[in-house]
Amino acid sequence: MGQSPANKGRRAPSTGKVKSVPSSLSRSRIKKGTLDFGFLISVILLLVLGLIMVFSASYPSAYYQYGNGLYFIEKQFQWALLGLLAMFITANFDYHNYRKFAVPILITCIVLLLAVLVVGIKVKGARRWLGTESISFQPSEVAKIGLIIYFAHSMSLIKDKIKQFKYLIRYWALLGVFVVLLLLEPHFSICIIIGLTMVIMMLAAGARIRYFALAAVPVVPVGVAIAIFEPYRLQRLITFTDPFKDRLGDGWQIIQSLYAIGSGGLFGVGFGNSRQKFMYVSEPQNDFIFSIICEELGLIGALAILALFGYMIYRGIKIAMNSPDTFGSLLVIGIIALVGVQVVLNIAVVTSSIPTTGIPLPFFSAGGSSLVFLLAAMGIVINVSKYKRQPLL
Repeated sequence: MGQSPANKGRRAPSTGKVKSVPSSLSRSRIKKGTLDFGFLISVILLLVLGLIMVFSASYPSAYYQYGNGLYFIEKQFQWALLGLLAMFITANFDYHNYRKFAVPILITCIVLLLAVLVVGIKVKGARRWLGTESISFQPSEVAKIGLIIYFAHSMSLIKDKIKQFKYLIRYWALLGVFVVLLLLEPHFSICIIIGLTMVIMMLAAGARIRYFALAAVPVVPVGVAIAIFEPYRLQRLITFTDPFKDRLGDGWQIIQSLYAIGSGGLFGVGFGNSRQKFMYVSEPQNDFIFSIICEELGLIGALAILALFGYMIYRGIKIAMNSPDTFGSLLVIGIIALVGVQVVLNIAVVTSSIPTTGIPLPFFSAGGSSLVFLLAAMGIVINVSKYKRQPLL
């Protein structure tokens, strides 16, 4: 029956109750499909190439230190298998569920960072590991992923409010808590990595760049003070200006790295034929492995590896753009930014473009917990790639 003229234009009286929307309708834009094989293939290729280069770069130092040239690659291969298992688990765990655990994960990260200051393993004057001498992990690796999950969850809830200064400052304060805990270890390089990653996430979420310019006014002097007042950091800055002034001391590592890069030429000296890995570049399987890559594979090989990193980052950005929700998009952006920041900073260090600091090259630098958590993070990106945004009919 039609409405009477008197009732036309009137709304039905409200009952005060809001009908809930069925989950099938609320997620009608989301369709689970196949994973992004381009991203997966790039990750596997980087992992395989990383294992090959760890074997080549570490053999002399492993034989000298442990009497077994396969010492580092055996451990790295074991960690890689564990990392692949972690990647398989996270790739099949619905990323939406991380929202439920975002706060507990954040609290766990803070507890672990506090624990490492009290009962952590001390190596070369720094407490960065929890566990035993045979089996240990760095809580900072957990903190990187934990912060990304929490920031993605929180910023997806407030949405456009991130453009307001009062909301943005909350994230700065939280980031400051983590930076202070990491500086107490001390672990200055991870502070840079986490800081830049979170800044990229906040900008991607819609934060205004002018606020970061404003924040840089007090932050930059504090950062300079932290670098200057710690004797070993000040020495690194002095060495950076001219490493050849102390070629047998603090300048040794970066000089040998530059020799390795320069001697590689266009096509390299050949796989396994590096000379600088024979006790010239100290621990060449770690932070300075890229210099060995340049020496053995040359400019062409190094550019090919960088192109593979670039392709992986490109696929990650595509996954973020096609994510059906803001949380998934920010989650992927954070993880991809984390990898990209580390790649750029590592190469800047080994080429003496910035002062020397301990920043590993993802997939390549030898390290147990870092590789496991990196592959677990790759699994999260793969899981997000399974969910596609679909138009409503």
